[in-house]
Amino acid sequence: MNLTRTRDSGQFFCPTCEGTQPYRLRAARPFLTIYFIPVIPIGGKEFHVRCGGCRQKWDTGVLTLDLAAEEALRAEEAIEEILRASVLVVLADDVISEAEIQALLKISNQLLQRPLEREELGQLCSIAQQRGVRVINYVRTISHQWSPEISRMALQCMFLAASAEGELQPPQMEGLLEIQQILGLRDEEFQNIIEESLLIEESVLRDR
Repeated sequence: MNLTRTRDSGQFFCPTCEGTQPYRLRAARPFLTIYFIPVIPIGGKEFHVRCGGCRQKWDTGVLTLDLAAEEALRAEEAIEEILRASVLVVLADDVISEAEIQALLKISNQLLQRPLEREELGQLCSIAQQRGVRVINYVRTISHQWSPEISRMALQCMFLAASAEGELQPPQMEGLLEIQQILGLRDEEFQNIIEESLLIEESVLRDR
């Protein structure tokens, strides 16, 4: 029989949950039993970490993961995902105008703080067109990893990219409304994000 006891507890970065979760450090040790009563230990203790979120077991080495480094890496990945989604929005009609190019460069360099040159943007557009991925499908695939803050920023950037040439066309608005549903945003939240986007365009992106 293996007897398992909790030896410690705390907070750790769970690779499966991709965030901070409570954990318990558990020690298991095999015992010889007589009539199901543990009597004599017959082996050493084996330790494992059990996540309070997903309930998965981990080697104790998981406790040494650099949480700050993991969070920084995830933030960088989210920025790249937002940029790709913004590119896919303007490529929905298979054409990219100079106004849309300038908007994407400003969104990346000024809003996302992600350096982007025109040549790299051209490469991103070319790859997106070759793969033929629709922005709706892309957002549906990756947005489950986004925090509410990332979802908000992503929608702002997509709106700014889609409206680069002026008033939104019906297909663009329909696409953004579908993304609203994917992100689980109420109408009021959606409207607030659009209004914030207009303020960002006025104060951050325009005439720079």
